[in-house]
Amino acid sequence: MAYYSVLDVTPTSEDWIPNYLPAANERVAAHGGRYIARTTNHEQLEGDAQHAALRIIIEWPSKEAAQAFMTDEAYVPHLTSRTAGSVSHHYLIEGKDDLA
Repeated sequence: MAYYSVLDVTPTSEDWIPNYLPAANERVAAHGGRYIARTTNHEQLEGDAQHAALRIIIEWPSKEAAQAFMTDEAYVPHLTSRTAGSVSHHYLIEGKDDLA
């Protein structure tokens, strides 16, 4: 079953970005993930304001693939840099409809 990573990221420093992007792209692909969206063009339609500079959606073939990406030894140093240089929230969402 597909899973989706949904992230909102607001950089507090841009020092980490040049090294992060190629590494993240490579490791996402290595774990079977694919980017659905990575954009600064987004708007909130409902609820209290949740500001973010960037919204990201990644599709994973499984929960295990998403978790393996997050603990991948080649990715972890870049994850550490991103979280140190940004305000980030990452949600892992199962691709099913519990209300159907």
